[in-house]
Amino acid sequence: MAETVAGEARTFASIAVSSLPRRRIVVGCGMASIDFVATVDALPKPDEKIRSKRLKVLGGGNAGNALTCAARLGLTPRLISKVADDTHGGYILAELEADGVDISNVVISKGGTSTFSYVIVDNQTKTRTCIYTPVYPAMVPEDLPRSSLLSALDEAKVVYFDGRLHKTALVVAQQAAEMNIPILIDAERNKSGLSGLLDLASYVICSEKFPQEWTSIPSITYALVSILLRLPHVRFVIITLGEKGCIMLERSIDGEGSEIDETDAENLLESLKMRVDKDNVLPSCVSSECMRLHAPGVGTISGRLLLGTAEIIPSSELVDTTGAGDAFIGAILYALCAEMPPEKMLPFAAQVAAFCCRALGARPGLPRLMEPRLAPFLH
Repeated sequence: MAETVAGEARTFASIAVSSLPRRRIVVGCGMASIDFVATVDALPKPDEKIRSKRLKVLGGGNAGNALTCAARLGLTPRLISKVADDTHGGYILAELEADGVDISNVVISKGGTSTFSYVIVDNQTKTRTCIYTPVYPAMVPEDLPRSSLLSALDEAKVVYFDGRLHKTALVVAQQAAEMNIPILIDAERNKSGLSGLLDLASYVICSEKFPQEWTSIPSITYALVSILLRLPHVRFVIITLGEKGCIMLERSIDGEGSEIDETDAENLLESLKMRVDKDNVLPSCVSSECMRLHAPGVGTISGRLLLGTAEIIPSSELVDTTGAGDAFIGAILYALCAEMPPEKMLPFAAQVAAFCCRALGARPGLPRLMEPRLAPFLH
């Protein structure tokens, strides 16, 4: 029996390696940090002292986490970021490099402080609270010579931005757009400088609150329609909903579906929810046909609406949600390089994110491509 299991593992490992995308260089621009992750029985009340149950020091930061995930899935990630020449900076770079992230374009300042975060994990709710201190001095475009920028972007399949370091990020995005490299934006919050990045975006992944916050439209689906109308270069927008899964609006190509009668986007989403197999604990996806999706008072766009589910993780296995969104993005980067259709991309990304939630911190639970439980989502 042991020989059979080992043989199956070797077979899947060879399949996974042979199925790596031909173009797998991705570039990420954003935050890399060191995280002090502490678990507590419950978050403290004001002016209350409590004792942590467990403490770990781990690499973190949105871009650092997403690229670590991408590296473990077999991609070749390059990071554009900044750290100081302090102890924290050395730890950040060593961990990224050990996972296969190219750090040759990370700026190291003489003096200052590297980015660090306090992450408090509530054992009761399995949620986390983050307090982060950004790198000082902040990264500016002059920190990145043009030769380094062009070297970083050379042969890149996708460039990803986490919304941090916005002045430098805009310069990198403008160069990527000039080179016709697709751009993925993580729109977690409506931060300073984000609108300039969104104008150049090819793909947008956003948090649950962002669409309504950015568009001032109360309905999530109508807000997604508004985003695609306001950003004509965006091919799809995904909103992540944690344990409730995700919603994706994909723009149609060459006017496909434009001859079909209009359908109310909100009603369409409700019909997709009725098609979800509630007995399936693993991530899945249901999608509409390509059609004209209407949002009252907003407009109409031709495209498809997709609803992805998250894995139903038993409470005994759920440890920490820190970095789950970054893991989702790292998996999307892989899916884009592998040219996965959305119906496969969303469940795959959700499954990778679920692995992250089974360990403390953003990176310890991230899977590698040869992980057998990823096999059904890759083929």
